[in-house]
Amino acid sequence: MLLIQARAPARRVALGALNWLGGIIAERNFRQADRTRVNERIRAREIRVIDEEGGQLGVMQPFEAIKMARERGLDLVEISPTADPPVCKITDYGKFLYQQNKKAHEQRKSSRGSQLKEVKFRPATAEHDYQVRKNQIIRFLGEGHKVRAMIFHRGREMAHQEVGRAKMTRLLGEIGDYGQIETMPRMEGNVLVALLAPKKGVPVAKPVPQAVQQAQ
Repeated sequence: MLLIQARAPARRVALGALNWLGGIIAERNFRQADRTRVNERIRAREIRVIDEEGGQLGVMQPFEAIKMARERGLDLVEISPTADPPVCKITDYGKFLYQQNKKAHEQRKSSRGSQLKEVKFRPATAEHDYQVRKNQIIRFLGEGHKVRAMIFHRGREMAHQEVGRAKMTRLLGEIGDYGQIETMPRMEGNVLVALLAPKKGVPVAKPVPQAVQQAQ
């Protein structure tokens, strides 16, 4: 027990020094390099080489490709180790790692539990309430959720469905910059429904407050 207590502070000091000197970061980079072979770590006898633009440079031995890469001030990175022969790319290794991490981040982001939201209207929904619900849809789309826009008809409203359709047409036109129509509007019983999906490449939207819209 005394031996453990004596070693624990020393271990904490060592870890602190490692972190202070950047050792933790270096260790993380080493693990990334373990997954992706670069330059002299490439072990295949022959490789298929492509340049920065994706152009084919042919099949050659790794040392030849490494020489070409260094003449350009770049690295040789193995991008498809299971191909026959393995495919390597002449590129900037730091840039390659950045792009790989960015791609992984986007994949995690897109798989983070997208939900189906529902926003309900009436043919006679007042303007203020309409704007509130429209902004809800914009926010949901910006957060990566799909949205069912629904216009409920009651009683005599079923005899004038064109009113609800006009409101739906207006809604779809006003949110066009934030989402795309996945299912066109259709009647399901007494409800006019359209399914909306986020538009790719659009950042999280910040709806304009109603007070600002009125001031404009």
